[in-house]
Amino acid sequence: MIAERVKRVQESGTMRMKELAGQKKAEGKKIISFTVGEPDFDTPKHIVEAAKKALEEGRTRYLDAPGLPALREAIAKEAKEYNGIPCETSNVLIAPTKHAIFESIMATVNEGEEVIMPDPSWVTYEPCVVLAGGKSVPCTTTEEGEWRMTPEAVAELITPKTKMILYNSPSNPCGAVETHDDIRGIADLAKDHNLVVLADEVYEKIIFDGLKHHSIAAEPGMMDRTITISGFSKTFAMTGWRLGWLIAPKPIFKGINKIQQHSITHATSFAQYGALAAMTGPTEPVKEMVKEFQERRDLIMELMKEIPSFRCDKPKGAFYVFPRYEGDMDSEKFALHLMDRAEVAVTGGAAFGKAGEKHIRISYATNKQNIREGMDRIKKILA
Repeated sequence: MIAERVKRVQESGTMRMKELAGQKKAEGKKIISFTVGEPDFDTPKHIVEAAKKALEEGRTRYLDAPGLPALREAIAKEAKEYNGIPCETSNVLIAPTKHAIFESIMATVNEGEEVIMPDPSWVTYEPCVVLAGGKSVPCTTTEEGEWRMTPEAVAELITPKTKMILYNSPSNPCGAVETHDDIRGIADLAKDHNLVVLADEVYEKIIFDGLKHHSIAAEPGMMDRTITISGFSKTFAMTGWRLGWLIAPKPIFKGINKIQQHSITHATSFAQYGALAAMTGPTEPVKEMVKEFQERRDLIMELMKEIPSFRCDKPKGAFYVFPRYEGDMDSEKFALHLMDRAEVAVTGGAAFGKAGEKHIRISYATNKQNIREGMDRIKKILA
């Protein structure tokens, strides 16, 4: 009784390991979880207060499908000033970030069309393409190449069926950051071959070592063919709020808005008032979180040096490390082995694509005590 398109999609590897860790905890196991990418910080107080105020004032009615006008205006202003994207309020649509990605692919990819995406990459990209009837084309990235999806590699994969280039920077699961030259090269390919670009920039503010984030929609001629995705979950520790946004050229925007109208109608109304406070309020909480994430990255990199069977380059953004391990186990079995023996939950690298095999993803979006204890457990078991 299940549709064939659903049967072609695998369950989320990250959520499966999170749920398994939860089951183990319920059985009394003292599991340290490095599974999902969820900041362990509380949502900043001014954001919570704004949402509470909206509830108290009865702001719980329907909104127009694209979202709260003031929030859309604030996002457009930020995108122009910070990202250099030449957009207007009318280009901005508010939706849960994952749903924004799903809507964007559903609105643009036809049956049989191809979407080039990095391998490894976030577990949800390929299922979205499959559900739209398209075909994902993996662009293999490597640790030696800093896990970047280079224009040269992308160019070799373009065919007459290619519709979209999808990339994520900073990236999940590797923490890779595309260079400005990478972005320019991908932009040139998109213009030369009349392709759509979907740029997932949800980790854009979580970037380290003085690096600068570059938005491809800011490149000349790219606003007309780029869907830029970002959100509140990672930057503002608002994962449960399920809020994000996309910026798209008008023709694509109209198609995406149709899907929004016929699916969720709009994102939660009172939550959008909290999001408005996030966009217009103090930036200190974000800076403090990013500083803490960089410290955690540096800590976990030092601790991995004590594990001879691990090899990992320093990630430049997001809050993941993606070490390669030695041994014969595939990554799923290795992750289950660490769960059973070390009581540490990680995600096997193959969940993110074939190039992720023999790797695991460790999310360090948890406190330093957990990082020290979890890595010590792993070290002892692998010894």
